Amino acid sequence: MYVVTVDQEKCDGKGECVDSCPVNVFEIKDGKSEVVNMDECLGCESCVEVCPTGAITVKEM
Repeated sequence: MYVVTVDQEKCDGKGECVDSCPVNVFEIKDGKSEVVNMDECLGCESCVEVCPTGAITVKEM
């Protein structure tokens, strides 16, 4: 299982994470990315790689 977090202060809301995630972990709500399906996370970290502001962290539990 993975724990995915988005630092709302760093998030620019452009949605790169939404577009890159193969299992739809993220959605844009109120102009920011939010984790909506954490249980689906594969731990691939594609979201971390594409986030231009470094707002996303993925940790294995």
